[in-house]
Amino acid sequence: MESLHKRILEEGQALSENVLKVDSFLNHQVDPELMYEMGTYFKNYFENHKITKVFTIESSGIAPAVMTAMQMNLPMVTLKKQNSKILNGDVYQTTVHSFTKSLDYELTLSKKYINDEDNILVIDDFLANGEAALGAARLIEEAGAKVAGIGIVIEKSFQKGAQMIKDKGYDVYSLARIAKLSKGIIEFAK
Repeated sequence: MESLHKRILEEGQALSENVLKVDSFLNHQVDPELMYEMGTYFKNYFENHKITKVFTIESSGIAPAVMTAMQMNLPMVTLKKQNSKILNGDVYQTTVHSFTKSLDYELTLSKKYINDEDNILVIDDFLANGEAALGAARLIEEAGAKVAGIGIVIEKSFQKGAQMIKDKGYDVYSLARIAKLSKGIIEFAK
């Protein structure tokens, strides 16, 4: 996605070999037009996958997931990372490790927003080690539903996540694939 590549190069900050900061358009301030365009790309790629719902993990995946769901005319469900007093009882939960925050958290899905006939598209902002996407897939499959595909805004191709997820048989589609990061350097995969 050329416009995303351009924004990453113009506004992204490679803080280290593993950290890319894109808070000016994706995960602090959000560019709605860019999110809409991302939704169009995800819709076009996954439109023949018989998707019934779009899932994302709070919070940075919400904007591209909403735009994708809107264009596919489907409901969007947010998997929660934060503990909630109103989300107790009938939930699916799994532990996920956050590479960025160096901590484990409970990913939570209310049982009333999924059923065994669902065919789910997971949309997330970053794919690095694959923990978040695999956690989402575990919850979906625990509910008896199917993971139809995984859409990623920015994939760090130099880390193990994308290949690990593909090896498990999931259809992964990334809008931008980063081959190399180092302080001040961002290179895209060919």
